[in-house]
Amino acid sequence: MKRLYILMALLALSLTSITSFAQVPFAQLEQRMGTPTLAPMLEQATPAVVNISVEGVRVTRQRIPDAFRHFFGQQEQTREQPFQGLGSGVIIDAQEGYVVTNNHVVEGASDITVTLNDGRTFSATILGTDPESDIALLKLDEPSNLKELPLANSDELRVGDFAIAIGNPFGLGQTVTSGIVSALGRGGFAGGRLENYIQTDAAINRGNSGGALVDLNGRLIGINTAILGSTGNIGIGFAIPSNMMKNLVDQILEFGEVRRGILGVRGRDLDQQLADALGIDRTQGAWVSEVIQDSAAQQAGLQAGDVIVSINGTQLHSMTELAAKVGAAGAGREVRLGIIRDGRELSLNVKLSEAETTVTAATMHPALRGATLQNNGGNGLRVTGIEVKSPAEQIGLAEGDVIVAVNRRPVNSVTELRSLLERSKGVTALTITRGNRQLYLLLPN
Repeated sequence: MKRLYILMALLALSLTSITSFAQVPFAQLEQRMGTPTLAPMLEQATPAVVNISVEGVRVTRQRIPDAFRHFFGQQEQTREQPFQGLGSGVIIDAQEGYVVTNNHVVEGASDITVTLNDGRTFSATILGTDPESDIALLKLDEPSNLKELPLANSDELRVGDFAIAIGNPFGLGQTVTSGIVSALGRGGFAGGRLENYIQTDAAINRGNSGGALVDLNGRLIGINTAILGSTGNIGIGFAIPSNMMKNLVDQILEFGEVRRGILGVRGRDLDQQLADALGIDRTQGAWVSEVIQDSAAQQAGLQAGDVIVSINGTQLHSMTELAAKVGAAGAGREVRLGIIRDGRELSLNVKLSEAETTVTAATMHPALRGATLQNNGGNGLRVTGIEVKSPAEQIGLAEGDVIVAVNRRPVNSVTELRSLLERSKGVTALTITRGNRQLYLLLPN
């Protein structure tokens, strides 16, 4: 009799567990052998997640000690070092063959191979990158019979939502791990970057970079990008929200570059001590200590002392998150800010101004590899950097040059330069201003 009671209790517990699990609103959840499974959803999602392998050459510089300069006759020595790397990516447009990954996965790569989970391989080229947010957009050569991941609205995520990570950890091949959304709006880990991470405890290891973080409906909620801990997963991983990724990719497709938005404020995170001093009952947001003269913020009426608590209706957690969302929104876009001023809640519409953007010229023409360019205030493109022994240096391009025309047609933006180079037939001549001189450089076919 005692055994019978125990068996009945175990059966009741099992049925209760299954019932509660089934009540979670999974669109693709099935029961197999009486056990919930995500296999049907993953069978639809995993074909859109790819493995990426890259090869290239990095130029390293080593400073020569003063005592040895007599022998070498130079201050530094350069060395070319081949490299290989692995990562992951996500197909976001099956028709066009667009793949999103992390910038650090493909940075400096000259050969990129994308492998699907069915074993097919494609060569890929870089359409554009954004190192500050660690996003890169690739295009597969001759794409066919691909599947893409639908995008979720990452602004609707809540802590506790289930999350599934798909990627290529340690080069093992496609791997799936599960967890929950542990936190939102994380940042402050890599100085100078735009950070607005989704934190998850789904296992993310080296090689997962650029892979997908999906919800239980198989929709993309983030691009896996970082982990804490140098040896691998410790239960804290980070992903770039899908909304932020889409804003950046749309800019790359429209302009050939990321035209980062600028608000024009300085400040700090709102905390309990500051909230008490201001007499408000919030402890999350961005407190404005200074509004930059003639900035988008000043033109919209933002004032020092304001607390920004939301952007486009979504609550803000920190100044870091504000910077990331404004930067990803793009120059010329209008955003709606929710603020608290003197205890009153207000709403302001702000048209963002444009930040100076540096782009890698290798995405436009092979002969320009090794050069970085920046818009020059509507008067050509300034060369802001040249790698030693790169193709750009070999054709005669130098740091400080300004590219003002292609085949005598004026060029004033990265988008115009890319378009003119793509349409150029035969010999391509760049008109360069160098100081007070004008010269021409020829790009090989």
